[in-house]
Order: sequence, then structure tokens, then C-alpha cells
Amino acid sequence: MGKFVIKKTNTGVKFDLKATNGQVIATSEVYTSDAACKNGIASVQKNAPVAAVENQTVEGYATEKNPKFEVYTDKAGEFRFRLTATNGQVIAVSEGYKAIASCLNGVESVKKNAPEAEIVEE
Repeated sequence: MGKFVIKKTNTGVKFDLKATNGQVIATSEVYTSDAACKNGIASVQKNAPVAAVENQTVEGYATEKNPKFEVYTDKAGEFRFRLTATNGQVIAVSEGYKAIASCLNGVESVKKNAPEAEIVEE
């Protein structure tokens, strides 16, 4: 089972969602407080399992309603995803992947791991 790891940074608090193997599969923005960070985690837990996948790497892709995972290509040519909440706010982002299949596996891993993931503070 995955876990959310809450970490202090120089400017606030953020979380990483880690898969069972310890790999980071999604990261949050930096929040100003622990409470805000925990709200972000709750939002990921609620939205990830029901979020549609909008693959922006294909021409003429269908625009999905929020919540959704937006799969896109970054400036370096790598595939990434961001999870948006019902209100359209980005609540988690991925690392860059070399292959679209790996990126889509990352999306599935978030959908699977987020709802039941334990929350730990480092």
C-alpha cells in the first residue's frame, strides 16, 4: 500500500505520494501550513479514484471535466501528469517519464494507492 509522506521545506510543507516500492509517484505544491497540506492530501484521496484521464499528447484529444489527470509533454519532451480537483486547482504533479506508457502507469498507481494510503510525517 502507498503512503503520503509530509515533509517540511524551507518555505512550508509539501507531500509526496509514494508507491509500495517507495517510488515517488506524485508531489504536491508547497503549502503554508500542515493543515493546508493535509487538506491537499484529502483532496487527492477523494479526487484521484474518480478522475478521468485527459491525454493532451494526442491530437484532437477530448477535454474532460474536473477532477482529471492531465497527461502532457513538458519542455524537455518528457511525459508528465497533473491531477486537478473539481475546482480546477492542481493538487498533485508527477515526475517526467521517458515513455507515455510509464506516465499512464503512474496515473493508475495514484488512482490505486491514494485512497487507502497512510499519512506519515518526516
